[in-house]
Amino acid sequence: MTKLLPLSRVHADDVENLLDGAFGADRHQRTAYLLRQGMTVIDHLSFAIIDDNQLVATIQCWPISVNGAPMILVGPVAVSPERQNQGLGQTLMNAMITAVMASDAPMAMIGDPEYYGRFGFFSFLTGGWTLPGTWEPRRLLARNFAGHRFPETGMLERD
Repeated sequence: MTKLLPLSRVHADDVENLLDGAFGADRHQRTAYLLRQGMTVIDHLSFAIIDDNQLVATIQCWPISVNGAPMILVGPVAVSPERQNQGLGQTLMNAMITAVMASDAPMAMIGDPEYYGRFGFFSFLTGGWTLPGTWEPRRLLARNFAGHRFPETGMLERD
């Protein structure tokens, strides 16, 4: 039976193993990981999907800012390779967006615009932003709930 749970109810080693399987053991060198390094995940916005007592997917959210304006960094969104294309990522994204809607907080993520555009994440909102490390500008995405005015330029950084 498939269940959506708070990520905090899942053992950290299981999460790390899933992330290694989804993104590779070298994932810690990526720009998004540099942003999250030493940060604490936002519990009420981070979820796991368990099926037959096995972790099959996760989503995590983190506090960040651009020019001092607080935001939520979404990701990683990870689905076990053998369970991809079954709607688990969509389930996680919808659960997270529903949880965020109460706060109307703006969000950013690094991801494929072709996939995340369906959830309202677009690169045109981040045109003048920069990040530490190497990254593709088309993959720096943002979502705006309540008409927050995003900074036109700025560095995405830890909050």
